[in-house]
Amino acid sequence: MAKAQPPLQLVLDEITECARASEAFGKVADYIPELAGVNPGQFAIAIARPGHPTLVAGDSDVPFSIQSVSKVFMLALALGKLGDQLWSRVGREPSGQSFDSMLLLELEKGYPRNPFINAGAIVTTDAVLQGSSPRETLGSLLRFIRAAAGDETIHINDRVAQSEIATGHRNFALAHYLRSHDNLKNPPELTLGTYFHQCAVEMTCTQLANAGLFLVGGSRTPRLVSEARIRRINALMMTCGHYDGSGDYAFRVGLPGKSGVGGGILSIVPGVASIAVWSPGLNHYGNSKLGTEAMEQLTTRTGWSVFGPHMTKGG
Repeated sequence: MAKAQPPLQLVLDEITECARASEAFGKVADYIPELAGVNPGQFAIAIARPGHPTLVAGDSDVPFSIQSVSKVFMLALALGKLGDQLWSRVGREPSGQSFDSMLLLELEKGYPRNPFINAGAIVTTDAVLQGSSPRETLGSLLRFIRAAAGDETIHINDRVAQSEIATGHRNFALAHYLRSHDNLKNPPELTLGTYFHQCAVEMTCTQLANAGLFLVGGSRTPRLVSEARIRRINALMMTCGHYDGSGDYAFRVGLPGKSGVGGGILSIVPGVASIAVWSPGLNHYGNSKLGTEAMEQLTTRTGWSVFGPHMTKGG
């Protein structure tokens, strides 16, 4: 007889206890001044399932900068606006390089490998920005995220955005290089101002888990994009969502996921759940160290993996 799985809340509490006992937090993203002072010892995890209360543990109501996790929501907007035309400007392949690398962008003449590395995300934001003002574009992004999360309080932290504008020299270099190959249609300063504010969206772990429900699929989740686009976004999260650590995350966790240097990770169990985890200390890939370890523990204990023979829905 198969051993019964413990209730999910107990699993979350035990994972949180384990994370808080660790002293190997990783390193916060101190190259962004507003993030440099964040306490690396914080940890939160939340699971949102269609038709169930959201389960949380740890510092689940502490807001944090979602950074590159925002690229998932902007990609959904871009696909809604441009459809498959977006792929003429950005690819769908893993880069094998760090998130802000210029190497492949130069070799491939201004065509970014995917929409989750910085160059590809800048192109994606630029595509949504075309024909709109930055205020209108950011308003559309916030409306989308708020509708996904069912929470009108989600906002942009302007201090974080200004901090990134003041120090984002490599992103400016990427944008100007894209512009030199005619793969940036708006002035670099306009696109990057929008992009930095996009990355400065601030959410709690609970809000982020709820916002990810639109990617779970099924009849009881927010219908903000088509089922076909849900599959495509999840596929890109699996292959590209953790930059040059995407293969390692797939190997250890086995779920589509998107990380951000603010320490957040959004992962999707297709048809089952949206999971958010946050711990601001990063590993050498630039992904949350304790967050990745927690996700590995969670999927090991629940059997949630797109590579397994089956997935249980947990308790």
